[in-house]
Amino acid sequence: MSGHPHARHTSLLRRMTARGREEAHRAATPLELFFDLCFVAAVAQAGRQLVHALAEGHPGTGIPGYLMAFFAIWWAWVNFTWFSSAYDTDDVLYRVVTLVQMAGVLILAAGIPRALDGNDFTVVWFGYLVMRLALVTQWLRAAYSTRGEERRTALKYATGVSLCQVGWLGLLFLPDDGKPWLFLGMAVAEMAVPAIAERRHTTGWHPRHIAERYGLFTIIVLGETVLAATVAVQSALDDDEALDTLLPIAGGGLLIIFAAYWIYFAVPIHLHLVSNRQAFAWGYGHYLVFGSAAAIGAGIEVAIEETIGKAHISAFAAAGTVTLPTALFMFSVWLIHSRHHKRGLAQQLVLPVSAVLVLVCTFAGRTAVLFTGLVAALTVAVGVTLMERTAGRPEEPSAEANERTRKAG
Repeated sequence: MSGHPHARHTSLLRRMTARGREEAHRAATPLELFFDLCFVAAVAQAGRQLVHALAEGHPGTGIPGYLMAFFAIWWAWVNFTWFSSAYDTDDVLYRVVTLVQMAGVLILAAGIPRALDGNDFTVVWFGYLVMRLALVTQWLRAAYSTRGEERRTALKYATGVSLCQVGWLGLLFLPDDGKPWLFLGMAVAEMAVPAIAERRHTTGWHPRHIAERYGLFTIIVLGETVLAATVAVQSALDDDEALDTLLPIAGGGLLIIFAAYWIYFAVPIHLHLVSNRQAFAWGYGHYLVFGSAAAIGAGIEVAIEETIGKAHISAFAAAGTVTLPTALFMFSVWLIHSRHHKRGLAQQLVLPVSAVLVLVCTFAGRTAVLFTGLVAALTVAVGVTLMERTAGRPEEPSAEANERTRKAG
């Protein structure tokens, strides 16, 4: 907890004022890591429902349901992460309220199967209510401790979050065919709250801290994919007849996971996060990054089930459950993350071209996962080679880069 101004001891209550962006050595706290751990259950539930829907040949209902469930998970995490980056006091009250939010996450996770299988969002909505009451309490506490525009920003957040929670009530009363449209509208309203609240005053989120927190959540969703690859290995060991066909899936899956980790963490991003304009676009874009990374694991499980005859879909469709999210992961990481650090056309083209090649691998059928893993590994090798070749070349810093360096201290 180095860099935290109150790290030596935890008092009962402190004044909740914004933390400075110039703090040195700002890092994620144990409480934040504990909070992230609760999301493992929620991501696993969403992935499990996606596997079931795809394996049964119902992508039309499974994919939209997964997108809705993952948005709920991701947005709950986003709300806490950006608030804690700006106002983490680490006192007793802050910890207790955060623990309440964690309880809400677990309630949300428990309600995901019922929501996706039967369109019953009661438990999910209640889990969100628990989290939102805690979050609004935090924003009201920040408003009480501050003055001027900062206080008005905190009150706008508290009001916006409360109104959105009321809007989600529609999921409990609308007919099933109207719920996806309400979800889409409420998702837009939710993401508009930070832009409206911070129009006059920017909260004190920390660029390095935010970059680290997003990186940690990336590891969480990739961890779910690791679990899927482990299931593949276990299935291969338990079924001697399918050993030859399952091991390539396991090997390809591991290559995809390892490459996804390498691709995401290949570039530093905190210098790009110089204002809300850059940070919000980058942060919101991670819905695609996180969602696709978690879906890769679900796809690997579907590919396994198709191979051993448990899935009611073709080999081509099963291959697509892996190649499509892998391609989306590569392209979305490039679009919102990697391209800000790439130098030259060759480096910029690596991930988009690789995404296209991964899509082509879909036509390989039951060997698609292995070929996708090989493409992913080749992507890393080419990327590393190109970066090494340009590492020693002098580069004239742009005005934008100079501004980033200045603001980052």
